Amino acid sequence: MSKQQFTDYLNRPPFASAMTKMQSSPPPSPAEEQEPNPAPPAEAPGPEDPKKKLLDSITQLGQTNVPQLESNIYCMSIIGQVEGHIQLPPQNKTTKYEHLIPQLVAAEQNNKIEGVLVILNTVGGDVEAGLAIAEMVSSLSKPVVTLVLGGGHSIGVPIAVAGTYSFIAETATMTIHPIRLTGLVISVPQTFEYLDKMQDRVVSFIARHSKISEQQFRELMTRTGELTRDIGTNVIGADAVKYGLIDEVGGLGSALKKLNELMENARKGKDEVLQ
Repeated sequence: MSKQQFTDYLNRPPFASAMTKMQSSPPPSPAEEQEPNPAPPAEAPGPEDPKKKLLDSITQLGQTNVPQLESNIYCMSIIGQVEGHIQLPPQNKTTKYEHLIPQLVAAEQNNKIEGVLVILNTVGGDVEAGLAIAEMVSSLSKPVVTLVLGGGHSIGVPIAVAGTYSFIAETATMTIHPIRLTGLVISVPQTFEYLDKMQDRVVSFIARHSKISEQQFRELMTRTGELTRDIGTNVIGADAVKYGLIDEVGGLGSALKKLNELMENARKGKDEVLQ
């Protein structure tokens, strides 16, 4: 290489050869431009796996299938302890009265509902909340059948007798005892008078909605020697019918049969009024 060629090589701008090659090549035609690869079409959602659906049903509901049925009977259950104005601890099984009252109002307004079945397995609870539920049940214009399963203790007794007709399972029990207070109690005569008036409300309600008299119910309420830590009476199955608290011993089949009879009589009564 001569001295002049070496000088020209050093004075040449960098990447000149590469730029020359790029400028000399013709631009690609639009047809040659590569289009981006389209995304693969999403797979259509297939039918839900029946095995997964079955497992979900068992996990959530404890059964393999759920019967879907349009019924003219509204079933309301009162389970555990009736919760009133004070919230109970989370480990307690409770039924909140502010949940039941709107349900009863909705059942009364729904024309498709012709009867109400109330199932009880309760240890009692708040007196005023229990009486509120009992008054709501007794004031429904539609037939109501109550069924005591397991237990209908304490304030569960007024709810059990509030329906049009009542049943109790053969092994179910009902504990009748005086009203008690928990928490801070002021030991003055006014406290006793308040308790006595509240107890009168409960006794009079039960006497009006069952065949037992006030005198006999008070005698069961104040009986001694039967309950270990309290005064009162534990009434089992047929004894509740014998005392006149409950109308009949029976289970779910008997309760539904009676409720259907009452609903049929209500339909006939409406037809006679229309005619």
